[in-house]
Amino acid sequence: MELDFGPAVRDFRDELRDWLAEHLVGEFAEHRGVGGPTDGAAWEVRLAWDRELAAGNWLGVGWPQEYGGRGLGLLEEIVFEYEYARVNAPYRATVNALDLLGPMLLRMGSEAQRKRFLPPILAVEELWGQGFSEPGAGSDLASVRTRAERDGDAWVVNGQKVWTSFGIHADWLYVLTRTDPDSRRHKGLTMLLVPAGRPGVEIRPIRNLAGQDEFAEVFLSDARTDADMVVGEVGQGWRTAMATLGIERGTTLLPQQLTFEREAEALIGLARERGALDDPMLRRRIVDAWISVRIMRTTNLRTIAELTAGRTPGPQATTAKLYASTRHQQLGHLAMELAGPAGQIVGEDYGLGTRQRSFLLSLAETIYGGSSEIQRNIIGEQVLGLPKEPRP
Repeated sequence: MELDFGPAVRDFRDELRDWLAEHLVGEFAEHRGVGGPTDGAAWEVRLAWDRELAAGNWLGVGWPQEYGGRGLGLLEEIVFEYEYARVNAPYRATVNALDLLGPMLLRMGSEAQRKRFLPPILAVEELWGQGFSEPGAGSDLASVRTRAERDGDAWVVNGQKVWTSFGIHADWLYVLTRTDPDSRRHKGLTMLLVPAGRPGVEIRPIRNLAGQDEFAEVFLSDARTDADMVVGEVGQGWRTAMATLGIERGTTLLPQQLTFEREAEALIGLARERGALDDPMLRRRIVDAWISVRIMRTTNLRTIAELTAGRTPGPQATTAKLYASTRHQQLGHLAMELAGPAGQIVGEDYGLGTRQRSFLLSLAETIYGGSSEIQRNIIGEQVLGLPKEPRP
């Protein structure tokens, strides 16, 4: 897919393309496309690549210059993400801080927090994990039960978090807590920044179907953090969390769509190799898979056009995550079906091929970032105006 974002950003695009051509070489080039939101493969290589990007001042291109960014606009950020995905560069190890925590601090953090935390993020000196989901509060974050109590000049945190992406590597956690014990649902929540190395913080890896341990569960037992480590206002953590999730759901689909398009092209190649295109039923399913990635492209372009025009994205942005995750799973199922018995054979020490890893990791896509059930409720209630889901 080739997009031209216009003459205003052409010099920026050409500079980026030249830099990527010069630096995406050697070990980095050997790991093109490695990693993902739920894939911790080649972690050290990806971390080294992030430091290479940092040295070239390519992290946080839209962040203000006083915090280490380039101070550029939304269009340059979109161009960066597009060009980065186009060359299939390694998935950034620091994505949690770059795409979620950093923008949250820029929007809702204090000036002291921005000065303390943003430069080390861009220098790849500190890594972050997200402490939102709990065993009883996954997509329904309003059910959070992790407690935080004020004790002098500190907060004392007790509870458990789960599905913390790359949590085993985190130096800090941003944790959604309940600071008002008498509150219910969205009220009485507070966002806290908690050092992962403090006593009372235990992080355990969770091994997934693909043999990766990028997820973790976090146990907080009288863990302490300073009183000024509140993002936003005390008791207004729901507003802060929703701003973060809005960032998460609004900035990741363009690179994903390019990845899915490559997988669809590989699927067509596999079908030709296996003679599957002679089967009219399989051919129809393959064409349907290709159409689905083209629909994703059109949806992304509509959303990008609205964002760059300063408009709030339309209903298609609300449906994008649900559509992309379900269609990607169908694409993976079809690829494994076409691979036949070879798709069931793994290498030494459960070594997986690219197709196998993509298929297994896609199974989580309808859960993380808001499950499909929750997404359908949001679409029904907020887009279609249907009655709200009954609550107990």
